Amino acid sequence: MFISPPQSNVNVNAVSYPPMTTDSIHALRTLLSAANTIAFFGGAGVSTESGIPDFRSADGLYSKSFGSVSPEQILSHSFFVSHPEEFYSYYRTHLIHPKARPNPAHRTLAHWERIGLLSGVVTQNIDGLHTAAGSRRVAELHGSIHRNHCQDCGQAYGLDVVYQSRNVPTCPGCGGVIKPDVVLYEEPLPDEPLIDAAQWIARADTLIIAGTSLSVYPAAGLVSWFTGNTLIIINRDITPSDDAASLVVHEPVGKVLGALRDL
Repeated sequence: MFISPPQSNVNVNAVSYPPMTTDSIHALRTLLSAANTIAFFGGAGVSTESGIPDFRSADGLYSKSFGSVSPEQILSHSFFVSHPEEFYSYYRTHLIHPKARPNPAHRTLAHWERIGLLSGVVTQNIDGLHTAAGSRRVAELHGSIHRNHCQDCGQAYGLDVVYQSRNVPTCPGCGGVIKPDVVLYEEPLPDEPLIDAAQWIARADTLIIAGTSLSVYPAAGLVSWFTGNTLIIINRDITPSDDAASLVVHEPVGKVLGALRDL
């Protein structure tokens, strides 16, 4: 499912700032202090400071192949069906990080939600760290490693049954293969988080985009729902939306948001 955005232009004043300095923090604080409702759209860069690699950097996930098979092939629905043992070997090694803990970005967003400033978190990540930090309004576009289900009987399981299994995890009740509730290549995004994400972004007057290259669709297309007046981008690299942003900061997300917890 893909939700078509309304036909309207983002009302932002394009102003670019240098990497994070005292002036940048002051500019961020000024913009956020004036916000009534903030929505957050984040990607892999939100969790790198928790020790979870991103995807496209030199040492990211996509640099770790499995023999002659590319990561994109391994993480596809067809590969999961035809080569479940190889899929799980890669999945457990590279996508599950049981020791990862929320960093200042996750904790700041949870705090903003508690005080009524943040409408919701839209994330492309599957690590569950936003929920672990205390956020309750989280749209996990690509699912979560913490949710798994038996493909035969539908029984739900947590992370342990997958992480602690030696080969392909199977259901103790019926013997069916257990599948992670994560969106693989060739699979559609789930409806519920898409709808929540579109609503939160559309209702916000301030949108923070962080830790994402905005190159993964249809998730990145949700940004088109934003019609507010302040767009903030926090990302290591340039994104397609930089020219439309009110503020751009090329610094680690946790470093930036950690400095802004108490607005």
